[in-house]
Amino acid sequence: MPTTLRSYAKINFGLAIGSNRDDGFHELRTVYQTIGLHDIVKVEVGRGTGIEIRCRNPRVPADETNTCYRVADRFMKAIGQRGKVIITIEKNLPLQGGLGAASSNAVVTLLGLERESEKSLDPEDRLRICEEVGSDLPLFLIGGTVYGEGRGEQVIPLEELSPADCVVVTPEIGVSTPKAFADWDALAERESSEDAGSRSSNRAATLTNSAQSAKILSFSRSVYSWLSGGYKTPVSGVPAFGGDRAETQLLDLVRTGIENDFERVVFPQHPELRDVKRVLYGQAGDGARYASLSGSGSALYGLFDSREKAEAAAERVQAIGHAAHVTSTLTRKEYWETMVISR
Repeated sequence: MPTTLRSYAKINFGLAIGSNRDDGFHELRTVYQTIGLHDIVKVEVGRGTGIEIRCRNPRVPADETNTCYRVADRFMKAIGQRGKVIITIEKNLPLQGGLGAASSNAVVTLLGLERESEKSLDPEDRLRICEEVGSDLPLFLIGGTVYGEGRGEQVIPLEELSPADCVVVTPEIGVSTPKAFADWDALAERESSEDAGSRSSNRAATLTNSAQSAKILSFSRSVYSWLSGGYKTPVSGVPAFGGDRAETQLLDLVRTGIENDFERVVFPQHPELRDVKRVLYGQAGDGARYASLSGSGSALYGLFDSREKAEAAAERVQAIGHAAHVTSTLTRKEYWETMVISR
């Protein structure tokens, strides 16, 4: 029997983009959070050889560029086993949406293959394969609330945050992550040049790296401040939300003021996404406590006090023509206990 798994999505609580690394990637800082929205992935191994990807969505690649294909190829070589691998993806999450769909698909494919072959990799080999295939994959080996640094692949599990009702908006827009990074580089260099009052490209590059390094440090300090406060102490200088309701651990984090840097380059090109964020915030008392672009987009999300407020916000977003889904954040325990559907 094939193994069928839920392939959960993620959102980002803040995303700070740093300078270019020697390997061509950017230095990043972010906090990942798994949520209830998911694809369905079925994995089976039979007689024969090769890897076959099946998906009704024609935009999902069926060749070696697919992350599931790349993970499966590495897994079969690692265990030294022959067989025909068939991976069927029921695609519910958007492509180029910033929800980590392709990365999540790949990780559950790896876990499904371990079950199908009855051969588990050492944790180090599992992590190595995931790091080789993509920056977002390692977070899905942990689930729940995860701190990410490096190019995003260096992950540290954080203490669980309180569950929150969530609205995820999935506009019919694809945002290319490489292009978003290129646009960010151009913006950072332009701002550095303007600040310096100089046209020297070398000087601009130096200032760009300096400013981005400072921002990375600021993000890290914000998260550290939140952690050292026992997850409940408000960060000094950050205004509290109104009302007598006790603040959740999750809102204590977003109160640090961390933001997603990609909004600065994605919103000008897609102003309708900025409009969605405004609709999520709504009017005082009925809107999101926090709203943001996820990853490089195009998906956005809002965190709400209650299911009722989340459902009302989803209706407002749908009224302006965008798909909106009411879900909730997933704890690490929920993530692992509900992943496998059948075996």
